Amino acid sequence: MVFRNRFLLLLALAALLAFLSLSLQFFHLIPVSTAKNGVSSKSRKRIMPNPVTEPPVMDPIYEALLYCNIPSVPERSMEGHAPHHFKLVSVHVFIRHGDRYPLYAIPKTKQPEIDCTLVANRKPYHPKLEAFVSHMSKGSGASFESPLHSLPLYPNHPLCEMGELTQTGVVQHLQNGQLLRDIYLKKHKLLPSDWSTDHLYLETTGKSRTLQSGLALLYGFLPDFDWKKIYFRHQPSALFCSGNCYCPVRNQYLEKEQRRQYLLRLKNSQLERIYGEMAKIVDIPTKQLRAANPIDSMLCHFCHNVSFPCTRNGCIDMEHFKVIKTHQIEDERERREKKLYLGYALLGAHPILNQTISRMQRAAEGRKEEIFTLYSAHDVTLSPILSALGLTEARFPRFAARLIFELWQDREKPSEHSVRILYNGIDVTFHTSFCQEHKRSHKPMCPFENLVRFVQKDMFAALGSSSASYYEACHREG
Repeated sequence: MVFRNRFLLLLALAALLAFLSLSLQFFHLIPVSTAKNGVSSKSRKRIMPNPVTEPPVMDPIYEALLYCNIPSVPERSMEGHAPHHFKLVSVHVFIRHGDRYPLYAIPKTKQPEIDCTLVANRKPYHPKLEAFVSHMSKGSGASFESPLHSLPLYPNHPLCEMGELTQTGVVQHLQNGQLLRDIYLKKHKLLPSDWSTDHLYLETTGKSRTLQSGLALLYGFLPDFDWKKIYFRHQPSALFCSGNCYCPVRNQYLEKEQRRQYLLRLKNSQLERIYGEMAKIVDIPTKQLRAANPIDSMLCHFCHNVSFPCTRNGCIDMEHFKVIKTHQIEDERERREKKLYLGYALLGAHPILNQTISRMQRAAEGRKEEIFTLYSAHDVTLSPILSALGLTEARFPRFAARLIFELWQDREKPSEHSVRILYNGIDVTFHTSFCQEHKRSHKPMCPFENLVRFVQKDMFAALGSSSASYYEACHREG
């Protein structure tokens, strides 16, 4: 009898503990191990910490992880969000190319061994990766503007070449394209089912990494597209300034900004000490190491979880990386404060912004040409645009960053159009200099005419000049 009572007591206690455990899991008070692809999360090696929440103080490792933009679960985005009585009219997408191999090598060290072939069973993976490779292999006769036709359509070197797009970079833009497809095509029906070449405007610089990034996004957006409908134009300038690239005043602002960068570096004694230590490790003069831009190669090691290089004199380590990355962040902060870069950005971004509003104006008039625009570009393309728009708190463009302009029509007032600006899925419209004041009106959308006025007039006023045109602003004296 006593044994039976003890057994019942233990059984009741076990049931109580099980109930408490489930309750705590339900309210997220204790972690729950979930399985992915049939494998327990405990058995999967975590390559990097997942930057879920922003640290209370500036953390160079956290910032570097954001910059790497390692593909993981699909991110939440605010693209395509508008009141129900608004109709999407056109979309204009600016992207930075995806993850790439370094452009610079640290002298006398072994470069990271990264495989730039596309392999389906290797991380990071995307369900459309194999189909993407297959489709690209059929595009040898694609009609692109010269010299793009001479570039490979996807990365395919067992050992990456300098600046080559990696599998990570391809997957980043397959994800971007699929996300935009779900929003703009499936939900908003931006393009008709029988879309043609005229509905698209595609432009890229002459680097393989930008062409391949554009194709990866386009494949995610329009899977198995007809090659005959695809035409990429070549843009010789990273500023996408087309025939308006000559601008002496813009170059003067750039020279002043470069001087500011140089003086900030001279003041950073810790940075100079770190460069000195690294120079001794690789046995070269400090000046030569600095000229090799070591952070570019170190970011590749970091993003791909590859150990930093070693020599017989020692190893470059995480402390070196943190100091250089911290200086980069400080440089961005001072750049915002000194505002020398702003002058360069306003003049550097004006041609491409002017092209964009011209296309949006034609779409607002009811024309159906070029209602989806894709510019596949670089960090030095997106960064001036962000600054020119007044997005001072925007982070430096990460790998596969996307900046999107959406044009909307009010169905209740068809003559009225509104614009939304999104950066990496976040709605930043009311942080732009042309819509900050409009936020106080409590209206959900920013009038399109605000953007038009900003590009055609207010950008020149922000330079502190009386210039009435881009040409005048670029050639004014003093």
